[in-house]
Amino acid sequence: MTREELMELIAGKMKLIRTEANYTQDRMAHVIGVSKKTLVQIEKGRVLPNWTTVVTVCALFREQEILMNLVGGDALEIAELLAREEIDHRKEKTLGGKIWWAEIKIESDIKLQRNLISKHFRIIDDEQYRLFSTFNEQEAKARFDELVQLQRDILS
Repeated sequence: MTREELMELIAGKMKLIRTEANYTQDRMAHVIGVSKKTLVQIEKGRVLPNWTTVVTVCALFREQEILMNLVGGDALEIAELLAREEIDHRKEKTLGGKIWWAEIKIESDIKLQRNLISKHFRIIDDEQYRLFSTFNEQEAKARFDELVQLQRDILS
């Protein structure tokens, strides 16, 4: 997924996101920091939201069902991954991948998973904390192998 693809996805569901939040166009425009005219243009498919607007929507509406189903989980995680190109730090606890995730590899209490919708990869530990995320499969597998080896070195 690219920034542009996320922008298109969010634009296509902006009205549903707003409706699920029970916001008027005036309220939604104020909350996400755009004019009502711009919001109307986005909702009608005439313009795409800019990157800042997309990140704002991902952050403020991240727990809405429409948005979660649209991207396969946490929309803010996708926005952060696209903005930073990768995430390599401990973050908030995940739900462990019960929905939207396929397990690719499991070793030494570390899981490599792939999101079924966005197709990005992540590595989580046995406590469900995200250790790494990327869209690059080779990079994900290499980092997974590094983390598994590090875990083995610590335990031996």
